[in-house]
Amino acid sequence: MSTLAHTMMTAARSADSGLAASGELDRYSYAEPAADRVGPSAWDSTDQELGRVGRRTAGNRGRGLHGQLVQQLGQMIVSGDLGADRPLVPEEIGQRFEVSRTVVRESLRVLEAKGLVSARPNVGTRVRPVSDWNLLDPDIIEWRAFGPQRDDQRRELSELRWTIEPLAARLAAGHGREDLQQRLADMVEIMGHALGQGDSITFSRADAEFHALLIQLAGNRMLEHLSGIVSAALQVSGGPVTGCDRPNETAIGHHGRIVDALAAGDASGAETAMRHLLTVHPEVERVVPAPREH
Repeated sequence: MSTLAHTMMTAARSADSGLAASGELDRYSYAEPAADRVGPSAWDSTDQELGRVGRRTAGNRGRGLHGQLVQQLGQMIVSGDLGADRPLVPEEIGQRFEVSRTVVRESLRVLEAKGLVSARPNVGTRVRPVSDWNLLDPDIIEWRAFGPQRDDQRRELSELRWTIEPLAARLAAGHGREDLQQRLADMVEIMGHALGQGDSITFSRADAEFHALLIQLAGNRMLEHLSGIVSAALQVSGGPVTGCDRPNETAIGHHGRIVDALAAGDASGAETAMRHLLTVHPEVERVVPAPREH
């Protein structure tokens, strides 16, 4: 096994998945120093739906109070708990989550950058309609994938991957970057070893690295800009299932055929192998067409 493969496997085993289990956010304390707190919660009595956030499945990425508040408010907006044109009063948010005005202000700025809210003089901060959201933002992809829109989000992700990755594979065959091709081969080796060990965490990380490297190898900066979509899709389970969601020998074989085609400079072969990898189960065959033979 190569040094890179061994290093990655060792690192993966020493870390957890990074995803919180259902209800995990209930355990976080939102307390700030007493001087920064505002009065009793006003949302508990007037807006009961705002109190449900702690019971949602959510990812904690270790981003502190600010990141946790962004995560919770973002989920509430995307799920529809906070509907379009809903006013968001910073004082009420601070009371509900027991955080300082600074934390609330910075969190709302992040949500504004994602297109979820807008702040205007004399109007205040309000939730924006779905048409204004940055739907390619990895956080919004994740929030949609675990909310009421999960089926639509996962279908849309599958369709986008079907567009992006076969093209990336075809383009990558024309760039004889032996260093990146070797790293792709390393990822396939890691995936095979992880499968044998029943190590799903290492498998998924190697899989994500494989697809990120492939897009990088394509040499198209606009495609690279969309790599976050693929990364987010690989982190979302359920819904339309691709070969990447089935850690088995067949999936590894498709990855290996992509690597072999790239080494041979076979653009059509690389594209076809990627299409086979992304083919969904028969029960959801409507998501993407059957792989094209060349």
